[in-house]
Amino acid sequence: MLKEIVESPVLKTKIKSPEVKLNEKALGYLIGPFCALISNAIFGSYLNRYYSDVIGWTDTARFGTFSGLLPILSVILVIIGNLFVGRVMDNTRTNQGKARPLLILSMPLIVIAIITLFMVPKDSSPVLQMIWIAVSYNLYYALAYPFYYTAHSALVSLSTRNSDDRGQLATFSNAAGVAAVGVGASILVPILLQNYLFVPKADGGIDAAASYNNWKVVMLVLCVSTLIGIIIEYFFTRERITEETYGLEEGSKKIPLSQQIGVCVKEKYWWIIILYFLLFQFGGLVKNGSMNYYCTWVFEGIDGGTAMGLLGAIGGIPTAIGMVLAWPIAGKLGKQKAVTLGLLISVIGGLVSFINVHSFIIVTIGVILKGIGSIPAMYVTLALLADVLDHLEAKNGFRSDGFTMAVYGAIMVGMTGLGNGIINVFLTAAGYDATLSVQNASVQNMLVLCYLGIELICYAVIVVLMSFLKVESHIEEDHRLIRERQEKEGAALNK
Repeated sequence: MLKEIVESPVLKTKIKSPEVKLNEKALGYLIGPFCALISNAIFGSYLNRYYSDVIGWTDTARFGTFSGLLPILSVILVIIGNLFVGRVMDNTRTNQGKARPLLILSMPLIVIAIITLFMVPKDSSPVLQMIWIAVSYNLYYALAYPFYYTAHSALVSLSTRNSDDRGQLATFSNAAGVAAVGVGASILVPILLQNYLFVPKADGGIDAAASYNNWKVVMLVLCVSTLIGIIIEYFFTRERITEETYGLEEGSKKIPLSQQIGVCVKEKYWWIIILYFLLFQFGGLVKNGSMNYYCTWVFEGIDGGTAMGLLGAIGGIPTAIGMVLAWPIAGKLGKQKAVTLGLLISVIGGLVSFINVHSFIIVTIGVILKGIGSIPAMYVTLALLADVLDHLEAKNGFRSDGFTMAVYGAIMVGMTGLGNGIINVFLTAAGYDATLSVQNASVQNMLVLCYLGIELICYAVIVVLMSFLKVESHIEEDHRLIRERQEKEGAALNK
């Protein structure tokens, strides 16, 4: 059924060139993903606060430990969901690829999931609210979003074998994600929508009823943006690597999941790149998830929304410039070395923020320095992951995209729940109360750890870890082996 739909003339890719051109980079890997990812970026920074301040799920008298347990326990379902989606991708064989068709499947699922996230029955019993939140949360993070994100993430590695082109596509793809977070979560909401989504009361605290209604309006806008973005991404991408084996007997074989798992877990480079993504994503999501709280309750002498907007805009300057500089730096030093040295600079620069954690100026300087160092890590690591997948293909005779991108997707999505769960546990334990005008010292110390400390610790571990990733030294030999194998398979098929 899916094969017939995506192979219809109306759904054929608009990318006809065998070479990667500007329209593919700009539309398929930047503008499309940016529009599609902006909703998730906003959820990553504000969904938890929506639950805590609008729904009130950190109120232990009503919800108990629910706010801490749900995001953490849901990671299990997120992992299962991503493995399922990865297997669906492996079993999909069309002339339009195996990942791109999943973008089509994701569209109705994401719209339904986003709507249910913000239709929590506000005035019902806590039990009904907890059930609704648990179902809608997992509908989005464990099913709908994995269908989009697994396919989206696989496209760089399936786009081309040209290392330079693939590196540029990785840069554009990561730039889309960075821009979505920077524009949506760090600029758009705090500057334009902060007091609309979290309506302040005259006597302090949040007007939960007004905020609840306003979120419904924004929800509809995000649904439209996401749909438009996915459509653009679908039509302006192409899976050239999938096309190499489409129609070949060997290319039509379904590799068992157990076989993919077996070759992946035996490869040290696979473990290094996966652990990199786990640490980088975890640290970043804890930071992003706590940023709104930090700006509201820790900074002195500046409004929280203004602080977050300015910090997002100023802190985003290095990442914006990084889109231009990332690939030249990686080309000069090598991707692995650029990432390692860059994150070492981030660790050193990020320590500046601890000089005075209450000073907006000091913290912003630290954030800028940390952002400068993280430029290569933000933009070129998907290309490194593609190198690892090519290395596995060269060694084993088949690609492990399905399982690897399922694990990657589980990390990128699951860490949101784990990060928010940890923040909620800390908030609840420290005595966070959204109705107060000032939070106690325990809450503020917890927010310093979450916003400034955890990411730096993760970066320090990554610096050590990445020093052992030498996959780039195998690229030429890997591609030679892959070409020779495909030539033999093609010759055998034509006999």
